[in-house]
Amino acid sequence: MNASRMFEVLSHSAAMFALCAMAGAFATAAPGPLDGKAFVGEAGEKGKPADEKNDIITFADGKFHSSACDQWAFSKGDYTAKTDGDATVFEVETVSDKEGRLKWTGTLKGGVLEGSFVHYRKPAWYRPNPEPIEHWFKAVPKS
Repeated sequence: MNASRMFEVLSHSAAMFALCAMAGAFATAAPGPLDGKAFVGEAGEKGKPADEKNDIITFADGKFHSSACDQWAFSKGDYTAKTDGDATVFEVETVSDKEGRLKWTGTLKGGVLEGSFVHYRKPAWYRPNPEPIEHWFKAVPKS
């Protein structure tokens, strides 16, 4: 390959790399439909009363966060959301190295955020195959 052909190939490769990098930056920079919203609510095991109160649930920069889960070191998670009419449905998974993972699904409608999350507990020597535990949550806008 001669020098001018090598320069042409490298130039095109650099240009393609730059375009891909810019496209990726634009794709991740778009805010989610729930970004900037914060809620205060409660949660409990399915069929039982609330055992978590005053949980602050926030959506910012495409991430979901539940303050009640901080004590178990659950991470913020990248959420996906879709607006359909007057309702916005979201999904997210948060992870704790020690406790396992939480799979959240919820709906924002009429200012109320509610749904469920399933706790997939991390196996342990005394619990090699833990059953998932389903929970409910309900929250209103934080004032």
